[in-house]
Amino acid sequence: MFAKVLSGATVGLESIPVTVEVDIHAQSLPSFTIVGLPSKSVEESKERVRAAIKNSGAEFPPHRITVNLAPADLPKEGPAYDLPIAIGILIASGQLVDNSPKSLYFGELSLDGTLRHTNGILPIALLAKEKKYQAVYLPEINAKEAAIVTGIKIYPISSIISLFHHLNGTNLIKLFSHISFSKLRGEVLAEFDLSDIKGQEQAKRALELSAAGGHNLSMKGVPGAGKTMLARSLPAILPDLTEAEALEVTKIYSITGNIPDGSSIIKTRPFRAPHHTTSRIGLIGGSAHPIPGEISLAHRGVLFLDEFPEFPRHVLESLRQPIDKGCAL
Repeated sequence: MFAKVLSGATVGLESIPVTVEVDIHAQSLPSFTIVGLPSKSVEESKERVRAAIKNSGAEFPPHRITVNLAPADLPKEGPAYDLPIAIGILIASGQLVDNSPKSLYFGELSLDGTLRHTNGILPIALLAKEKKYQAVYLPEINAKEAAIVTGIKIYPISSIISLFHHLNGTNLIKLFSHISFSKLRGEVLAEFDLSDIKGQEQAKRALELSAAGGHNLSMKGVPGAGKTMLARSLPAILPDLTEAEALEVTKIYSITGNIPDGSSIIKTRPFRAPHHTTSRIGLIGGSAHPIPGEISLAHRGVLFLDEFPEFPRHVLESLRQPIDKGCAL
């Protein structure tokens, strides 16, 4: 009793395929083991998957279950492996027939078998398109985020029960319609507009030159002179995001879980204003498991460092290379 289910892992800003292998050995004492460098959140999926399968009306096999997340040398993070592990167990136990070997599964399970909001959906959808997978099964609440990617079938899953009936052919799930970027582009609204600010003509001219040439800008003045408001109006005079740029920005925000509720893609240029107590890693990203920092979150937009002299020296020194090269790499 063996099954393979396809999923994906996000490393930095890119996603790579992960194969979830499930083996059920009947002639052993009951146990549930996950191998393949799982993190604590992945280890805890054992209890979520067990409860979700039972509460969905399916049978959890009372045998020895071994789950391998391949490649085994890649650390696995997050709860998104819940769904592929659960589907792998149902297939390996004979309760499901694997009719979609080129499909990708991704999502966090609740104890009652429903699927929760999961970060990193857009990179997974782009991975499915790149690898020419036939379909992606993901949480219904994240479907709009993935629907911006063309060339793949998006199945919005509300619960394991609905997916169970779909895979068995008893009650098919309707495909989620593709969302055109050209239609979304007309909805762009800036938070602040330069035309709403009276006076400060010299500062406005400096902002226009900075926007036109992609230059860095230093503003100095007494408190209350309008520096912050002028800075916040800068994204409004920058060119609209192209579809490729919007996908780049949305990918970063998808990984960090910063996409606004109900949105499918980031349509406006980002404006990030970290506090002067922000750490070096918080600004440029990193840590043991690399995550985007404020520089990455400001990609294709504006990074505003208010009270610049108050930032620690070692944090400012970390900006030397990004400013010199014009990118965070």
